[in-house]
Amino acid sequence: MFKNAIVRLPCPEMIQGLTSSSLGKPDYDLALDQHARYVEALQSCGLTIKIMEADSRFPDSTFVEDVALCTPVCAIITNPGAPSRKGETQEMEAVLSAFYEKVESIKSPGTLDAGDVMMVGQHYHIGISERTNTAGADQLIRILEKYGMTGSRVPLKDMLHLKSGLSYLEQNHLLVSGEFTDHPAFQGFQKIVVNSDEAYAANSLWVNDTVLVPGGFPRTLDLIQEAGYRTHVLDVSEFQKLDGGLSCLSLRF
Repeated sequence: MFKNAIVRLPCPEMIQGLTSSSLGKPDYDLALDQHARYVEALQSCGLTIKIMEADSRFPDSTFVEDVALCTPVCAIITNPGAPSRKGETQEMEAVLSAFYEKVESIKSPGTLDAGDVMMVGQHYHIGISERTNTAGADQLIRILEKYGMTGSRVPLKDMLHLKSGLSYLEQNHLLVSGEFTDHPAFQGFQKIVVNSDEAYAANSLWVNDTVLVPGGFPRTLDLIQEAGYRTHVLDVSEFQKLDGGLSCLSLRF
């Protein structure tokens, strides 16, 4: 169960953030409102929230998940694959040091976005993507093993991040879409398969027995509810325009 979450307010410059979508530029005021509803949802799941101020130097900095990985025993500062995001790690390291005695880091030439890392118990699946390279994944695996955990690499073909197409919902349930539907690395899970026209909803978020689900994807919502989960629907349309999902907006630990 999670006790804490870290979020960062969106900055006005988010409208210039990195994206591969064709959904247009975000509406900043609407994004602020959606972010506030997101924080309220995390609080309703019992989390204490640390809110970091907006940082206009980094348009994508509201997506805090990519710059750190929070495990039960240590925090790991990443080395983001996008050059424009590398400076985000400095302040995050200071924030996490208030919560963790042990803070590790990924070093160049390794790159790692934690949006490519999915935790399943003591094991971490690590996507090899445009943002996360093999050197970064191997560093992460060595750090995890140092603390009694394990990791494995999962090469990606189509997805931006591993968790763009996967969400672990606990109880051995895996929300899955696209290239991961029949991937051998995930054969042992009970899969909830997301249709291609609702692929964005594959990034839903389990938080203390509630699954946060993006609004506008009714079939995926039904499948999650049919699997026995309590759900909370959130509109995150403005973050979708920047390839960001529900998990991207917080660090949970």
